[in-house]
Amino acid sequence: MGKADLPHQNTPFFLAKKRRSRGKLGVQLLSVQPHQPLEPQPKCPECGNFKVFKDGLRYTNQGPIQRWLCRSCGFRFSESNGKPFKQNKYLFKNAEQDGCEGPIASRAKSAVMAATALTEPITTMAMAMGDAQQDVKGRMVKFLWQLAKDGTKPNTAKMYEYILLNLVSHGALLDDPETVKEAIARQNWNDKTKALGVSAYSKYLDVMGGTWKKPKYKPERKLPFLPTEEELNCLINAAHKRLATYLSILKATGMRATEAWLLKYEDVDVENNVITLNDTLKHGTPRQFRVKPQVIAMINTLPKKGEYIFHDLEKPCGLINFAKAFRNFRKRLAYKMQNPRLNKISFHSFRHWFATNEYHNTKDIIHVKERLGHKSINTTLLYTQLINFESEQCYSAVAKTKEEAQKLIEQGFRFECNIEDVKLFRKPK
Repeated sequence: MGKADLPHQNTPFFLAKKRRSRGKLGVQLLSVQPHQPLEPQPKCPECGNFKVFKDGLRYTNQGPIQRWLCRSCGFRFSESNGKPFKQNKYLFKNAEQDGCEGPIASRAKSAVMAATALTEPITTMAMAMGDAQQDVKGRMVKFLWQLAKDGTKPNTAKMYEYILLNLVSHGALLDDPETVKEAIARQNWNDKTKALGVSAYSKYLDVMGGTWKKPKYKPERKLPFLPTEEELNCLINAAHKRLATYLSILKATGMRATEAWLLKYEDVDVENNVITLNDTLKHGTPRQFRVKPQVIAMINTLPKKGEYIFHDLEKPCGLINFAKAFRNFRKRLAYKMQNPRLNKISFHSFRHWFATNEYHNTKDIIHVKERLGHKSINTTLLYTQLINFESEQCYSAVAKTKEEAQKLIEQGFRFECNIEDVKLFRKPK
C-alpha cells in the first residue's frame, strides 16, 4: 500500500453521535468536518497541571475564545495567548452558502450522499428509542401526578424523579425489578445513596401497583465533619458577593441549603435584623433568627430581580449548579491556602457547626432541636458533637449584687456557682 493510496487528511466525514440526557434520547448528525489533529492541551496557569478540559466558550468582540477548567485545582481560565477559537472553513454549510464548486465542496457533497445509507438504520434506532422514551416519560408524569395528589413535597418528588431517570439511563427498566437491582448495584454509590434508590423505586411501585423484593442497604452512621469557625470565615471572606451572603446566612441561622435558597425578601425584617423561615423542609417547624446587622447589609447589596433573594424565577439558576460553582471555588481556595480540610466543607457543614456551637453555648438540647426544626431529638443528637470550643485559660469575676451580675453577663461572662453568698462568673480568653 503506497503513500498515494492513503486517504487524504482533509477527507470530510459524518459523525453520528447519540445524545443521552435527562428525559431526552436521540441521534444528532453533526456538520461535515475534515479530520484535524488533536490540539495540545494548555497548562494551568495556577498550578501548572496539564490535566484540563474544555469548559465552554467565552464570546468577545474578536470572536469566541476557548475556556478551560483545571482538574487539579479547579481554576478556570481562557487561552493564555488570547487566540480566538477558529471556525472550520471546511464546513459543508459554509461551502454551500458561498456557492463553492471546488474539490472541498465536491468531497463534502459526496460524503453526504454516501452517509445517507448510514443514517437510515440510525434513524430507525432513534425512532425506537424515542418510543421507549415516550413510554418512560408518560409513566413519570403519571407517577409525579399521583405523588402531588397524595400531598408529597415537591422537593421529595423531584428527588424521586431524578433517581429513577438516573437508573433508567443506566439500563434499568421500570417494569422489571431485576434490572433496577442490577442498575443500583452497578453504581459507584455509597450505601446511603443506594438506599435512597431503593426507596424511590419502592415508592414508584406503590403508586403503579407493583411489588418487588427490596435489596438491603444499611448505611453506617458516621460523625459528620465539623469545620472550625476560622475555616468557615475563610470561605465567606474569599467568596463573591452572592455566595458570601448565602454562606453568611447558613452560618448565622443553621438553615438547610434548600431552605436558605428559597428565602424571599419579604422574609427579612431589616429594622429588627430578623430572618423568618416559613418554607421549611422535612415537615420542620417555622422559626425566626436574629442575625447580625452585617448579614442584613449583605442582603441589601444584592440586586433585586424578583421576590427571591438568591435566584430569579424568569432566569432560574438551580441550587445544583450553585453548589457545583461552590465546589470549584472551594477547590481553588484549598489549593491557594494549602488547607485540604476546606474541600470537606459543604453547605450542610455550616448546619453542623451551628448546632454544635449552639449546644455548647446553651447546654440545652431541646433549644437546639427547636432551632434546627427537627421532629425527633435523636436526629439532633447527631448534630451536637461534644467539642470544647473554649481554651483552658479564662477570666473570672465575682458579683455580690444583681446589678454586678447583670453587667458581667452583658460583658460575656457565664455563671458558674455560688460560694458564701457570692456569684462566680467565668469567660474564656
